[in-house]
Amino acid sequence: MDSQKIITSLQNPLVKKVLQLKEKSRERKKTGLFIIEGFREIKLAQKGGYIIETLLYCEDINSSSEIKAHEQIAISQAVYEKLAYRQTTEGVLAIAKSKSHGLDSLKFKTENPLILVAEAPEKPGNIGALLRTVDAANLDAVLIANPKSDLYNPNVIRSSVGCVFTTKVGISTTEEIISFLKQQGISINCAALTASKNYIETDFTQPTAIVVGTEATGLSDKWLANSDQNIIIPMQGEIDSMNVSVSAAILIFEAKRQRGF
Repeated sequence: MDSQKIITSLQNPLVKKVLQLKEKSRERKKTGLFIIEGFREIKLAQKGGYIIETLLYCEDINSSSEIKAHEQIAISQAVYEKLAYRQTTEGVLAIAKSKSHGLDSLKFKTENPLILVAEAPEKPGNIGALLRTVDAANLDAVLIANPKSDLYNPNVIRSSVGCVFTTKVGISTTEEIISFLKQQGISINCAALTASKNYIETDFTQPTAIVVGTEATGLSDKWLANSDQNIIIPMQGEIDSMNVSVSAAILIFEAKRQRGF
């Protein structure tokens, strides 16, 4: 593609803007913009209805012709290497507009929803892994309560392999999500160590929310007080828990098995 504008300076204002969006959650929230790297991730964002504001591409690595954006700008390889989080993203980056993730706009795919709720996830890699599991199981949605990390953190996008863009995500407080689930008639099933039922013996065939907490502290008392059923994965070794994304995957796919999928 012939370009009318090529950025070669690391001091260019747009380069500085991209670095700010990549590194600072505050800047992403203030501007409503974030950075995406790689053809697959950008295409998934477009499939998910995200608006690509600006596409930056390195002609020495690849052409931008496969992706449509409001603005397309060529950058030198030196600029690309400065901006890229990874060096294996085919020479393309995009500035995209974030979405609202309020519960009021959340619509489920089915009349018998199966959703995952994660309370206070902190590590971007764990959030990304949870999103990949939700995508793999084709759940109706994932709800994030009291998040400690920005959904558009580059590590979330990378570790979710872009499915953050095609997954229905609701973000709110624990109290608001509990109220939302009750209003929707969705059973609350909390992964917990006490007063718990073996997950294999739990009925997940009705509208169900599987709720997981952090590995360090588990779920807050508010969730446990509003749980319809606490569930547990029996441990056979010396430790009493697994990585949250692994636990969530086991519970989710048991629910899918019960539902005949």
